[in-house]
Amino acid sequence: MWAWILWTVVGLLVLGLGWFLAFVVTMRTKNPRGLAIIRGLNRRFANPGTLRSAGEHGSSTAVIRHVGRKSGKPYTTPIDVYPKDDGYLVFLPYGSDADWVRNVRAAGSAEVGLDGRRHRVVAPRIVGPAEALPYVSAQNRRVARLFGIVDFLVLEHAPAVSGSSR
Repeated sequence: MWAWILWTVVGLLVLGLGWFLAFVVTMRTKNPRGLAIIRGLNRRFANPGTLRSAGEHGSSTAVIRHVGRKSGKPYTTPIDVYPKDDGYLVFLPYGSDADWVRNVRAAGSAEVGLDGRRHRVVAPRIVGPAEALPYVSAQNRRVARLFGIVDFLVLEHAPAVSGSSR
């Protein structure tokens, strides 16, 4: 009986390791079919749960609110943001062709919900690792290298609007 349990555990570990390696290879090579599967799984299973607390006080995940470039429909997408001098830096693990990235770039602005506050951001631009990685921890730099992340989105804080006019 113990042999059966041992082989089952070993089999599950091998299967899990295989899935992880396939995931890493897909992310590093940016295989379109593989990325489409991963994005679909995230949209269906991970994002709904993450969005429940994203952007709220104490959450490690932010949320970006943007408008569809063709539909005009409002969307919310969970993201991880890293503070930058005048805005935020966002890892783009799926590359710069993700729908939400294209929407934000087309609109030229969006709203980031972070730690219970909303921040208007403008001037979205794609940057490479040389400009982006100095703003993140050593651990996050290792994650970027592991998954082959070479695209990052910089979002600048929108200028403050004066509330009074004479």
